[in-house]
Amino acid sequence: MSSSVLILGLVTATLRLATPLIFASLGGVFSEKSGVVNIALEGIMIAGAFFAVLGSHVTGNPWMGVIFAMAGGAAFAALHAYLSIHLQADQVVSGVAINVFSAAFISYLVFKVFGTPSQTNTVTALPYPVEFFSKIPVIGKFLAELNWFVWIALILVFVSHYVLYKTPLGLRIRAVGEHPKAADTLGISVYGIRYLSVIISGVLGGLGGATLSIGIMNLYRENMVSGRGFIALAAMIFGNWKPKNAMLACMLFGFAESLQLYAKGFGWRIPGEFYEAFPYLLTMLVLAGFVGKTQAPAADGVPYRKGER
Repeated sequence: MSSSVLILGLVTATLRLATPLIFASLGGVFSEKSGVVNIALEGIMIAGAFFAVLGSHVTGNPWMGVIFAMAGGAAFAALHAYLSIHLQADQVVSGVAINVFSAAFISYLVFKVFGTPSQTNTVTALPYPVEFFSKIPVIGKFLAELNWFVWIALILVFVSHYVLYKTPLGLRIRAVGEHPKAADTLGISVYGIRYLSVIISGVLGGLGGATLSIGIMNLYRENMVSGRGFIALAAMIFGNWKPKNAMLACMLFGFAESLQLYAKGFGWRIPGEFYEAFPYLLTMLVLAGFVGKTQAPAADGVPYRKGER
C-alpha cells in the first residue's frame, strides 16, 4: 500500500473512532457546565449501544435505532440526575453505580431479547451513500470512508458551542455551574437547568453508543464500549470543558486508537499489545498532566440545596 493510501486510511479511521468520544465528551461538557459530574457516561454509552441495536431490530429501521439510543441514554442520565440533584447523592458514587447497573442490566436484556449471553443478532447498520460521495472529485475517497455519525458529531460540536456561549440557555447553564446561589436569586431554576443538562448529556452519550453498534458495527457486543466513556471524560478535561477543545482532544485519542490498525503498514515493528494499550495509557498521562491545570466550573460536583446559606 502506498503512503498516501495509508495516511488517508489513518485520517478516516481517526475520525470514525473519535466520533463516539466526541458525542460522549460533549455530553460531559453539558452536564459538568451545569455543575453535575457525570461519571455515568460509560454506562450511558453501553445503554445507547444496545438500544440502538434493539430499535433497529424491532422496527427494521436503523434511524429508529438512533432514536432508541438517545431515549435509552436519556433514561439512564435521568436516573443519575434524580440521584445527584433530587436526592443529593454523591455524584461520583451515583455515576459508578449506574455504570455497574447498566452493564449488568444490558447483559440481562441481551439474553432476554436475543437469547444469547454476550452479543445480539446482527441488524441493519445505518446506511451511508458511499457511491455518491465516491464520485466527488479530489475528496470523494476520503468522504466515502466516513459515516453519518461523523457528520452529526462535527455539526453538534459547533451547535454545542453556540448554545453554551451565544444563547440565554447557555448562559443559564454556565451560571448554574459557576454560582448556583446567585443564579437562584435571579430566578433561574437551578434544579431544572441541571436536570436538563444531565439529560442532554444522556442523549449525546446514547448517540456515542449508537455510533459503535450501528455506525461502526451492526450488532451489540459486551465490552464494546471498553472504557470509552472514561476516555471521553479525560478528553473533556483536556479540552478544558469547552466543546471545540474537547473535540480536538477526542481526535487525539481517536488517532491513538487507529494507530493499531495501520502501524504495520508503515513498517513499525512494535508489539500489538502496545497499540491496544496506547489510548488508555494516553488517558492516564493526560489526566496526570492536566488535572489541576484546567479550570472546571466552580460548582462542579457540588450538590445545591435551595435556601441553604
